[in-house]
Amino acid sequence: MTIQQISDADLARQPAAYWTGVAYEALIAFTRARQAERGYTQPQFWLLRNLSENDISPDGQGMTVSELRKAMSTYIRPEDDLAAESDVLVERGWLTRDAEDRLWLTEEGEQARVALARNAPAIRAALHEGIDDSDYVTTVKVLQRLIRNAGGPVG
Repeated sequence: MTIQQISDADLARQPAAYWTGVAYEALIAFTRARQAERGYTQPQFWLLRNLSENDISPDGQGMTVSELRKAMSTYIRPEDDLAAESDVLVERGWLTRDAEDRLWLTEEGEQARVALARNAPAIRAALHEGIDDSDYVTTVKVLQRLIRNAGGPVG
């Protein structure tokens, strides 16, 4: 694939929404492919994180798939099937399901969450290759400003 050279002046006129959309899809695809190579999915990792009192869960209490879907509403993708993903984690022994259909993190699930989290630095390093931290910070600040200018939430 050849990369078309676009002048800085032409780039400045390009729509940010196009580039942020392309970036989002590429980053998600890359991350999910690296996770799949290691035998898990991003939604499975999110389930573990949202049920762990050592991570996202405020109290470590069990949650239904519906409650988990609501908790993940800002980052779950339309194609993510949390019911099917949770079934896989129950089969692995990483989650259990109680009589009220609430999912609970097992000790093995907590150990798996910790182990899977160790993959994040390598994924981040691959994505950030060739990008100075200062350039990355500038990019994030520009994106935050674009979001504020569009009336969206930053934070």
